[in-house]
Amino acid sequence: MHRLLVELLSVAGVLVLGLPCLGSSLAAEPCLAPPQWEGRWVLYDHGSGRNHRAAVSYDGLNHRIRVLQQHKKHTPCQRFFEYIYLYQSMVMFQIDQKTKECAKLALTEAWDPFDIPNNSTFEDQYVIGGPGDNVEVQEWSDRKPARQHETWVGVYTLKDCYPVQETYTRNSSVTTSTRFINLQLGISDPNVFTPPSTCQSARPERMAEVSC
Repeated sequence: MHRLLVELLSVAGVLVLGLPCLGSSLAAEPCLAPPQWEGRWVLYDHGSGRNHRAAVSYDGLNHRIRVLQQHKKHTPCQRFFEYIYLYQSMVMFQIDQKTKECAKLALTEAWDPFDIPNNSTFEDQYVIGGPGDNVEVQEWSDRKPARQHETWVGVYTLKDCYPVQETYTRNSSVTTSTRFINLQLGISDPNVFTPPSTCQSARPERMAEVSC
């Protein structure tokens, strides 16, 4: 699971629905998620009702993530950013995609990878899609017998343990979901984790999402 999704903008996703896979055996332990991948995610903030789409490069081996916001529609005054999270240095860079203006901020929470923690609780195994066009997945959570409600639910593919969706609840007023799409193994360009030269004189405060 990953608390970065709450820190980003907010988070997104569509609830994953599927038919139960009656013939599948229950999971003995969580699968091992890929340590490096690229793709896209959709972040959904349940409080604001907003979706945020981005291209993502995830490097779990070196504890870093690069998020590039995608332009899906014209919104007056809206600014689009690139985010580079470097957890080994505990810093985050926010770069304006248009002006290349840069902000450098300290990260306040430890690295939390996109994976299924070993102490997770198995919830369900089912199929997303329909006959001949489906993907079998497992659902895990951090639910414990002494706690009635979970704060994290993760859905991962059964075959290769790719993340499909994660839902994270910080408190009763902050609930976010992330839907992962078009994932590919590996990092095609490691340079995406290198901040541009404008970050050498980065401002110390976060830039606003709107410019007017």
